[in-house]
Amino acid sequence: MKLTSHLLAASVVAALAAGQGVVADGSIVSGSIVSGQLAGVAATSGRSAWAVGSSGTGVAARTLILRWNGTRWTRMRSPSPGAGDGLDAVAATSPGNAWAVGATGPGETLIEHWNGRTWTRTPSPSSGRGGGLDGVAANSASNAWAVGATGRGKTLIEHWNGRAWKKVPSPSPGTASALTAVAVTSAANAWAVGYTGTGGPGHTLILHWNGRAWATVPSPSPAVGSFLCDVSATSRNSAWAVGYNVLPRSNDTKSLVLRWDGKHWRQAASPSPGTTAGLFGVTTVSADNAWAVGASDSNGRSTPLILHWNGRRWSWAAGPSLAGSNVLRDVVVAAGKAWAVGSQNSGSVLIARWNGTSWALTPG
Repeated sequence: MKLTSHLLAASVVAALAAGQGVVADGSIVSGSIVSGQLAGVAATSGRSAWAVGSSGTGVAARTLILRWNGTRWTRMRSPSPGAGDGLDAVAATSPGNAWAVGATGPGETLIEHWNGRTWTRTPSPSSGRGGGLDGVAANSASNAWAVGATGRGKTLIEHWNGRAWKKVPSPSPGTASALTAVAVTSAANAWAVGYTGTGGPGHTLILHWNGRAWATVPSPSPAVGSFLCDVSATSRNSAWAVGYNVLPRSNDTKSLVLRWDGKHWRQAASPSPGTTAGLFGVTTVSADNAWAVGASDSNGRSTPLILHWNGRRWSWAAGPSLAGSNVLRDVVVAAGKAWAVGSQNSGSVLIARWNGTSWALTPG
């Protein structure tokens, strides 16, 4: 369901669709190749990180969860109750509390919880056939949000209060709306982003939670079609949202970055190499340190796109050198290091790590 699939470059779509076979649960994946694609990553320290996605394709797809213990990535057992299951996002607040969300093959919401020992499925309100969850965020064991869309093209927001997941009313303008990501900093401050449309090109959609209700907040839609794929926030006055624009006539796509300054969402200049480019993940460390990842395409070959914010401007950062078409879908920072995850056109997962100096491919 991730908006990555809307990117027009055929090579990017192919890279996201790739993935064959299944690796045995509990197997060590560092130093080997894991078939599948990763869509989300979260970390609580330099020794504890999670990456989620799916392995296999079509009805054979199954949930995929990898764990980083400071030394290596290991595949963990995870519930996969249907045919064609997948996870799109993960959030963690401690080594003993993490959430992963997505959808089952029949198009029902899928929420899984890590209690420090095992991943188990947690009951969640159904979105109706064809829907699911694309984003999750948590700032404590009793405050988490999950967002997505219903099978009828309406926004879907669910909240964890420490006991159960419950559906929360949310604005759904237009005839087709979806939420792709959510960020939370407190019980009274959360953001959800995505897109809305009325049968034609889409427009950015941003919702804000003030502790009582979700409300639409005006946001720039600078092109014939503008879509948001991820959001990150550090306080009530600071947040970033990323995605892409579809240009008129050419249908090329360009990176899109929006910034919240405490009063308004405004577009920020961002590098957009190639004929087609999009940003699918963003993470904020501080006012002068943020990362965004995605893919750019030129001549039918998609290349991982990594941008860095230094407090003044977004600049292109050299990523790992890879053959073929590849895409990054999410990024996270912990203990001065960063992880970015996605998929390779070979059908294997893509994991890159920032060591404070450079990005390098990590075997997955």
